[in-house]
Amino acid sequence: MAKSNKISVRSIDELKGEYERLNERKIQAQTQLEEATKQLEALQKDAVNEFETSDIDELKNKLEQMETENEKRRSDYQELLEGISGELAKVEQEAGTPPNAGNGDDV
Repeated sequence: MAKSNKISVRSIDELKGEYERLNERKIQAQTQLEEATKQLEALQKDAVNEFETSDIDELKNKLEQMETENEKRRSDYQELLEGISGELAKVEQEAGTPPNAGNGDDV
C-alpha cells in the first residue's frame, strides 16, 4: 500500500486560530526565558559576592572543600567530646561517684 501524502485542507479561521495559539505559546516561552535569565543573573551575582566566582566547576570544588573541612571539624569535635567524656568517667571513678549521678536522670 502506498502512503498517502494528502494534506488536510483547513479554513483560514482554523489557521488563524492555530497561529494565535502558537504565538501565545511563543510569548509565554519568551517571558519564561526572560524570567529565568534574570534569576540566573541574580544567582550568579550572589555567587560572585559570596564565593568570588560563578563558575560551576569552581563552585563544585569550593563545595567539596567546604564539605571536607566540615567533616574534619565534626570529627575533631567528636574526638574532643569523647576525650572529655573519658576524662570525666575517670574522675567519677576515682571519686567513687556513679556515672550520670546528679544529672537529673534519676528523677
